[in-house]
Amino acid sequence: MKPSTKRRTLIVNGVLAVLLIAGIGGVVISLRGGSAAESTPPTARVTRGNVTATVSASGSVASARERSLGFGTTGTVEKIYVKAGDRVRKGQVLARLDDTAARESLEAAKASLEAAAAGDTSTAQGHAQYISARNAYRAAKRTLAGTVIKAPFAGIVTAVNGSEGGSASGGLSGAGGASTGSGGQQAGGASSGGFIELADPNRLQIVGSFTESDVTKIKKGQRATVTFAALPGVTATGKVTLIDPQPQTSNNVVRYAVTISLTDVPSEVRLGQTASVQVVVGEAENVLTVPTSAIRTAGGQSTVTVIENGSRVVRRVEVGLRGDSTTEIRSGLLEGELVVRFQAANQANDSSFPRFGGGPMGGGPA
Repeated sequence: MKPSTKRRTLIVNGVLAVLLIAGIGGVVISLRGGSAAESTPPTARVTRGNVTATVSASGSVASARERSLGFGTTGTVEKIYVKAGDRVRKGQVLARLDDTAARESLEAAKASLEAAAAGDTSTAQGHAQYISARNAYRAAKRTLAGTVIKAPFAGIVTAVNGSEGGSASGGLSGAGGASTGSGGQQAGGASSGGFIELADPNRLQIVGSFTESDVTKIKKGQRATVTFAALPGVTATGKVTLIDPQPQTSNNVVRYAVTISLTDVPSEVRLGQTASVQVVVGEAENVLTVPTSAIRTAGGQSTVTVIENGSRVVRRVEVGLRGDSTTEIRSGLLEGELVVRFQAANQANDSSFPRFGGGPMGGGPA
């Protein structure tokens, strides 16, 4: 073989040897726990602070006081004074029927009552005639009052379900337009079916649908924070006022309706807007805390991996309140100590995570 050929052969073999050594080194690093970046895991300090636990749900802004208003009698709509979106005051006339027939009936009933009262009411027959005439007069007055819808409270007209010249039937409202039906807020939606729908914008609430596991943590009076999909950066406060005892099941998922009454409402908030609710179900103040991602739990025991003199040491801890991002530590750690934060994908593969029931367990690494 010529010298040049031998030289080329030596160079090729040298390159292959280098590649082989690099590959073996990579396998060794992998077997020992990963790359250099993985050997320095993300860490956090044990600090003193507050821990807050919340449960969340979504809903929409509704009024806690809504009414479906209707006429107290049947007739032809003569005038509608409002439209959807109008603000009205208490007692304001919102709509009226043609009251010609009602007024004529009232005049006739009044004349009959006067005649009966002028007669001899000392006899049983005379007294009965008087009572009958009086009742007819009172009924005629109610019918006339029922030709008008008045606002039972100050609010916003959310719908007008009729038109001038059309016919209207009574039944949803009593005299003067005061609602005699239920007309109230239903869980998850507004009442409906009246000639005019009215809502109080100063008494807003949100009905959220919470899972059965979350609703067990909720109690009346707990405070809540509300954010709005259409209003970035805008928040409102509220408190739990009602927990529906009856569940709602959909696709085999059990949920409960919880009403949150808003106590501090920004002016930008409108009826019907989509909202997210976070109910505070637990708080711990001035306690030792670590990121929840630093805690591993198995077999009923919680552990934290602490960095001591550059080495990882697994230590048992007693946890208190588990918050949204941090967890209370009651014992096992000192303020200022450095703990390892784990990624969810790496929890099962981390060599410092103790294997209860199979591997060693103690104050040091497993």
